Amino acid sequence: MEDRKIRVAITHGDTNGIGYELIFKTFEEPEMLELCTPIIYGSPKAAVYHRKVLNLNTQFSIINSADEAKDGRINLLTTYEEETKIDLGQATPESGTAAIKALDRAMSDFREDAYDVLVTAPLNDSNIQVEGYAFPGNTHYLETCIGEGKKALVILVNQQIRIACLTEGMDMKDIPAAISKENIKEKATLFFNTLRRDFRISNPRIAILALNPRTNEDEKFGKEEQETIIPAINELADQGIEAFGPYSADHFFGTGAFSHFDGVLAMYHDQGFAPFKALSPEYGVLYNAGLPLIVTASDQTVGYDKAGKNIEDPNNFRQAIYLAIDAFRNRVCYDEAYKHPLEKLYHERKDESEKTRFGIPKKHSNTPFVDKKPSVPYESKEDPDTTTPTSDN
Repeated sequence: MEDRKIRVAITHGDTNGIGYELIFKTFEEPEMLELCTPIIYGSPKAAVYHRKVLNLNTQFSIINSADEAKDGRINLLTTYEEETKIDLGQATPESGTAAIKALDRAMSDFREDAYDVLVTAPLNDSNIQVEGYAFPGNTHYLETCIGEGKKALVILVNQQIRIACLTEGMDMKDIPAAISKENIKEKATLFFNTLRRDFRISNPRIAILALNPRTNEDEKFGKEEQETIIPAINELADQGIEAFGPYSADHFFGTGAFSHFDGVLAMYHDQGFAPFKALSPEYGVLYNAGLPLIVTASDQTVGYDKAGKNIEDPNNFRQAIYLAIDAFRNRVCYDEAYKHPLEKLYHERKDESEKTRFGIPKKHSNTPFVDKKPSVPYESKEDPDTTTPTSDN
């Protein structure tokens, strides 16, 4: 890894929201400029306006291209020259266009290797429906630009838990039809690989939640667990992925069982994100997995009601930068380590006995922990191997 500061690209978000307040307050701390070199993709005129309204003294240098960025200062890259009317606290077409222009320039510069990671300031997903940009949100825009045909997975991260959702952006009535064995395997595999590569967890354990609730140990609702989720978990285990479950959400979060896992895959938004915010209302970072570029964002709304009032806490945004930097370093180290893998410990021979000497029998249970009342809410009657083994102690 090169001995240099990591270049952090930051898009300014919705110009009528709290984006510039978060950026300026984050880099008021001089230690931040020792940690990284920020390149703000935005508008000098908008930045000056927000700085004046917020009564902040943050200094920045205006640049026209990323290669002009210097260490030890805030570099503000001009993404558009025209005047943009700023109506603080209002969702306007102009503010949505300004957000998209910043993202578009950042995507172009990524293709030129102009920076290392991207952190996006809050924007209004419903306000970026600009002509020529038919994207329902920030993540979809990134997928289209640099996803290479693959889907990204949004992981919500704090100090206690990492949660991703199998389904996103759909009505509740459509969720059961969207839950398939292939979808579960795809998302869980991406989650697993991201935890290994970007979070430096050697063998991550992933909990998969059930779709349907239950009232007691025997009564079940729905058939998704038996027909879809359990078979998917079994196939993941056969592929060497430590996936466990399915767990009913109430017991899983209520008993603190989530602390035994490195990641949690929920079936839908509220099932995962609601307990996440209850566990840690002050801190959360959105991590976009599955992209060639490391992209993070603070778990904050565009904040129209707080815009221009100088009352927003920048800690979430600062944590998003920290996570992006850590993930970049982890990814570089991981890729370097696996660039030249060691040779096999055995030689192919006619006699396979030498090969089997190094084989490790694979064992898998539905739960990696045992509490006072083990709970595996759904047990397949057809496959007894999916039941939870009891402790021999």
